[in-house]
Amino acid sequence: MIEIFDQTRLYKSKRAFTTRRVPLQDMRALETGPVTPAAGDLVLAHVEEVGRLRRLELATGRKAAIFSGDEVIVAYGNRYAPDAYEAEVPDDLSVCDLAAGGGIAALVLNSNAVWEAKGSPTRLRPIGLVTDAEGRPINLQRYALPARPILLRHVPVIAVCGATMNSGKTTTVAGMVRGLTQKGLRVGAAKITGTGSGNDYWKFVDSGAVHTLDFTDAGMATTYLADVEQVVRGSEALVAELIQRGCNVVILEIADGVHQRETHALLSHPRMQALADRWVYAADSAASAVVGWQIMNDCGLSVSAISGLLTASPLAMREAAGLVRARFCALPELTEGSAPLSWIKGVARLSAYA
Repeated sequence: MIEIFDQTRLYKSKRAFTTRRVPLQDMRALETGPVTPAAGDLVLAHVEEVGRLRRLELATGRKAAIFSGDEVIVAYGNRYAPDAYEAEVPDDLSVCDLAAGGGIAALVLNSNAVWEAKGSPTRLRPIGLVTDAEGRPINLQRYALPARPILLRHVPVIAVCGATMNSGKTTTVAGMVRGLTQKGLRVGAAKITGTGSGNDYWKFVDSGAVHTLDFTDAGMATTYLADVEQVVRGSEALVAELIQRGCNVVILEIADGVHQRETHALLSHPRMQALADRWVYAADSAASAVVGWQIMNDCGLSVSAISGLLTASPLAMREAAGLVRARFCALPELTEGSAPLSWIKGVARLSAYA
């Protein structure tokens, strides 16, 4: 059943970061009743009970407190987060969970015990899928950046992946953004996989990226359980868009660890391998540095440097150094800019930029 959206109700609802590309004027009605949601569909939901996640990141980036009785507009999506939740899109509009503070509705299947000790998932009661004036459900894919060829292939692309969640990938990207920006380059940054949230997005902006994008700009609320071809196409679209906007260096972050399904498939994909000119690995321990370096070599990727939490410990770096043939770069070296600048000199015509 299609129910016309009360515009007052629309403006009073809290609209999540994941929905930021969807114009308000396109949200015109609700589809209720027996319906099967898909990943990326927008849903108006009632907050039944506030649990572990007590704030919702809005489309503006502000993290707003949420209360029982609030109405929110979020996107359905699957989540893979070893430090938090595993969650999947449900089969119907029954009660589900707020699986991520950036605005993901899903049914939580598993929780990290430490995370769960701080509270149960925040519960949502979906009211209906958000539709356009014709009653068609609004999916983020409709607002994805267009696919376009990457015309200026001399623009260097550095990709950062890592051992696991919270191994230092975002900090590594932000450090390189900061360092290269201080060298006078126009740096673009994009997170190409993960769960819709502005945390990393805003960190790249604050570090000096002239343009920042993420996979939600490619039409995906999350990339967990997404087809690898869709993720590759989205990554290509993000790089092409950043180059189109005048960036002369692009830095990409790949979420989760190299063992994770989508991440490993992405690292092994020929078009993804062709997209990035340099690869940086973020490790959280000596053991993960060795294993990750070997996995990337097995995928046919040459690691330009190892960074991440590992580099905070000289002893851990010493443990790994005898087993890994790669340079170790701590955050200060990245933010100074010399290391990433040396990696891209053979790719970019820096004299034209700096």
